[in-house]
Amino acid sequence: MNLALWIVTGLLAVIFLVAGAAKLFVPKEKMVTKPGAAWVEDFSPGTLRTIATLELLGVVGLILPAALDIAPVLVPLAAVGLALVMVGAISRTGAATSYAHSPAPAIPFPKLGTGEIARERWFQMGATVAS
Repeated sequence: MNLALWIVTGLLAVIFLVAGAAKLFVPKEKMVTKPGAAWVEDFSPGTLRTIATLELLGVVGLILPAALDIAPVLVPLAAVGLALVMVGAISRTGAATSYAHSPAPAIPFPKLGTGEIARERWFQMGATVAS
């Protein structure tokens, strides 16, 4: 069970790490040319950096507290924060483009809920990260 939770968490971390790094390091002008990135035009570069920073902080919050066994309650809070970022992405993508691209931000959304709820239950049962 714990291995499955780490796999789900790792996949989420990679998804948000790549998305956050792209928003942080790729210039806005280059991002606009990518397919499905028409929403970028509606945001300033500072807003894109803020979104990227939130995603990267969410990645840190998903991995480090559970891996180091320091305040593991932060893991579900990070998942909720990333879920809120995704709610904004879903609503923004649906408003900015046709609904053909709006399911894309929703792909990691169920994993956020199920993986982190299961991890919280795992810790409540008295299991440790090493088990």
